[in-house]
Amino acid sequence: MAAGTLPDFAVLVRGHQAMVFSIALHYLRDRAAAEELAQEVFLQLHRRLAEMKSAEHARHWLRKVTVHRCIDFARRSRIRPRIALEDVPEPAAAAAESDPMLSERLRKLVASLPEKPRMVMILRFQEDLEPGEIAELLNMPLRTVKSHLQRSLAMLREKFSCTVGVGF
Repeated sequence: MAAGTLPDFAVLVRGHQAMVFSIALHYLRDRAAAEELAQEVFLQLHRRLAEMKSAEHARHWLRKVTVHRCIDFARRSRIRPRIALEDVPEPAAAAAESDPMLSERLRKLVASLPEKPRMVMILRFQEDLEPGEIAELLNMPLRTVKSHLQRSLAMLREKFSCTVGVGF
């Protein structure tokens, strides 16, 4: 395939379904909802395929639409954090470094963040996007993205260290 040419729909789906589903699952924390949302995003892509200028344009479009659909879905469904940061129990003893539950605890803490900061964290650390790319995707100022990252990381560090007895 030549650079800048648009592959067919099936190639786009195969190439980007993991990214779309991953963003949705990490944000919504509900497999069925993430699958439904991913299907809707790809259906919308199919309808707008003629507007895509290149494979890169389609990838960017998919990421942006997925992000906004997740936030809209959460607002419509009134998804609230399943566990508030204040409600995370304090441990009696420090957890072992090889504790497989550490990543699950961290996922729960991230899920407790408000909508926009949670999406910023997912895009930065799950999708490995730079703050400028996140600002563009979410249509927010770069300073706001950086502020969300700093505040969210500080909050997560504090609660995580209190919860498991170690810093990160």
